[in-house]
Amino acid sequence: MSSILSIQSITKFYGKIRALNQVTFEVPAGSVFGVLGPNGSGKTTLLGIVMDVLKASGGSYSWFGNPPSEQQRQQIGTLLETPNFYHYLSGEQNLRIAAGIKGKGESDIPRVLEIVKLTERKDSRFSTYSLGMKQRLAIASCLLGNPQVLVFDEPTNGLDPVGIAETREVIRQLAREGKTIVLASHLLDEVEKVCTHVAILQRGQLLTAGDVNEVLVNEDFIEVGAEPAQMANLQGLLAGLSGVKQVRPFEHHVQVFFGNGVMDTGELNRFCFEKGVVLNYLQLKKRSLESKFMELTEEKAKARIATAN
Repeated sequence: MSSILSIQSITKFYGKIRALNQVTFEVPAGSVFGVLGPNGSGKTTLLGIVMDVLKASGGSYSWFGNPPSEQQRQQIGTLLETPNFYHYLSGEQNLRIAAGIKGKGESDIPRVLEIVKLTERKDSRFSTYSLGMKQRLAIASCLLGNPQVLVFDEPTNGLDPVGIAETREVIRQLAREGKTIVLASHLLDEVEKVCTHVAILQRGQLLTAGDVNEVLVNEDFIEVGAEPAQMANLQGLLAGLSGVKQVRPFEHHVQVFFGNGVMDTGELNRFCFEKGVVLNYLQLKKRSLESKFMELTEEKAKARIATAN
């Protein structure tokens, strides 16, 4: 899969503060690429750089395999901040103004209104729109001229659950049409639901990047317990079991993670019994995406501290 956007060692300083540190990753064509991280991680700064709103302190980037240019930026629909729509004008009238500013023809307006499901409300004043409708109109403005690449910064920020669902469905539809979408978000749930690829930033540092199913794999695990006198023996026994990736004490139990597929619970129970440990608790658990994300950020942070020392 070819890359639409290639980012190489992007660094950004604000005075003595380093907002981005040697960030490098590739955005594949046709992907929905999430730039994930908490507020202050550098997501908005990074999008500002690749859209030439901000200048990098170091590093480089390319769009469509070529150095950035004004012609390239005209091929990209961008929503880095909420457009200044006129509240007393209708949705359609606001799009006519946006088309004129962007140098796009008004003939495309019916198409983009249909995509964002605002055709029936095109003549309603912007002031009567819900927050979700206002955001969808902003996305419609980005779609004028039918760009193949879209860049969104926190597209669901500040929306209620209905608005979030509406905006996510628009993004999914655009992805089905083959658009390449780059979106920044601090919401793990957003990346899980709409993105195919992800880059995780923390304090300007790239922690990891790649396919969502590989980076944020949602693994099952088994939670087991035994009498207190046998818990230490149980933990050592499980740590030496073939296929076990990690054994982690949790409250009064032990969580067992496997490298390739979770072990059958009956087989695990039989193994422990044959080794002289009688289990009094055994349950297959679903590992949350949030716990995987937290573990990943903690591991990377510890690795950086160890390297620094």
